[in-house]
Amino acid sequence: MKNIIPRTFLILSVLLITASTAATGCAPAGKPVQQTIEPQEAQQIASNATVYGFPLVIMDLTRQVFTAVPAPNAYGSPANQFGNKKVFPDATFVNVVNPNADTLYSSAWVDTGKEPVILSLPDTQGRYYLMPMLNLWTDSFASPGSRTTGTGAGNFAITGPNWSGKLPDGIAEMKSSTRWVWIVGRIACTGPSDYQNVSKLQDQLKLTPLSAWGTNYVPPANVPVDPNVNPKVSPLNQLLALDAANYFNSVCQLMVENPPYQADAPLLDRMAKIGIKPGVDYKSYFAGLDSGVKSAIQAGYQSALTGIPAGGMGTIKNGWQLSYDTGNYKTNYILRAAIAYRGLGANLTDDAFYASAATSGDGARFSSTDKYVIHFDKDGIPPVNGFWSLSMYNEKILFADNPINRYCLGSLSDPPLLKNPDGSIDIYIQRDSPDSAKTPNWLPTPASGGFSLTLRLYWPQTPVIDKSWIPPAVQLLK
Repeated sequence: MKNIIPRTFLILSVLLITASTAATGCAPAGKPVQQTIEPQEAQQIASNATVYGFPLVIMDLTRQVFTAVPAPNAYGSPANQFGNKKVFPDATFVNVVNPNADTLYSSAWVDTGKEPVILSLPDTQGRYYLMPMLNLWTDSFASPGSRTTGTGAGNFAITGPNWSGKLPDGIAEMKSSTRWVWIVGRIACTGPSDYQNVSKLQDQLKLTPLSAWGTNYVPPANVPVDPNVNPKVSPLNQLLALDAANYFNSVCQLMVENPPYQADAPLLDRMAKIGIKPGVDYKSYFAGLDSGVKSAIQAGYQSALTGIPAGGMGTIKNGWQLSYDTGNYKTNYILRAAIAYRGLGANLTDDAFYASAATSGDGARFSSTDKYVIHFDKDGIPPVNGFWSLSMYNEKILFADNPINRYCLGSLSDPPLLKNPDGSIDIYIQRDSPDSAKTPNWLPTPASGGFSLTLRLYWPQTPVIDKSWIPPAVQLLK
């Protein structure tokens, strides 16, 4: 897979995609009238339309795969039920890149098509957690949890775009602009000795249809699975296997129940010039196009897919790639698509800030044959209201086997990180163990090859949000 965006794609992204423009409305559904269009313009529009629709298609494929199970398990659950991960991933886990070993996940796909669904959360007794709700465009429209609603028990009604009505007393409304909502919950966990405590909280998470509220509702068991879904192929690989006609047909169909924003109207008007509108049978439309226009649309589509992974890379300082403005993308379509490609389900920056590094302070790529240290001054320790962690990944962005089965360190580490006499913290990043006094602060590198680091800050404080706090560079030890 290439990770370089062609110059033409970058120019188009800047001129056509990221501009914020006043809205005037959406194009009507139905089969569009064929227009005469030059192949060059069709290719440009197709490229931009691919970027625009990418989050919608990858989210829907993810929903299909996640819900293609008859009962909840660690990797999926039927609609309107939680699937809970009860243990951290280790070096044998290869299903998802950039795994996390500081929170246990509880995920659910919520269908608001028939009626609102009420999310019930337990009292976590002060334990940090968040339950962000993403619409099908990957925007986090609500985020119950420690930062926003506290750690006490609560009930929240997730309502769809067309619902209006009265909710029972004491239930707050979380209104989605799309039919489908993805809850990607995270509960802080200090390690294996804490699994049981978190599991008890996960078991209290409930989703109840509004019509069943106040009853002893039990979710359906042995739910039928859609035989057309292929759970053995990742959603991303399924998307990349689509041709332009099928991809844009998905975009057209998904926009019906998951309508675009008003601010998208200028781009939607351009997309309509090649037939992309809510509800259109795009495969039939595409079949009737001139062969030159067809080829141009396919070329624009493929060019965009090649460029998306490297889009919206963010700022790089002290060797760290810093991601801001996630979870609420407005008209920054290239950033939205890139995040959906590389890390689907990103939180609002107010909830979680991520920085990644593959080079030391001198610009050289990390190597497991070398030794490194990251030093946090007493006043430079990651400023958070929740907690922070530093995770280690091999060249495949997966956890790497190591003698002590340690994949991350941070403020929740057990045993806790040791501080220097002046209150600062040093984390030793190397293949072999440092002396025993430094072992609690040792983050093992892979046995060979390169590696990368990800720094996660949950509920970051103002210096992170306003970009005045930057992680210190990782230093090579001579």
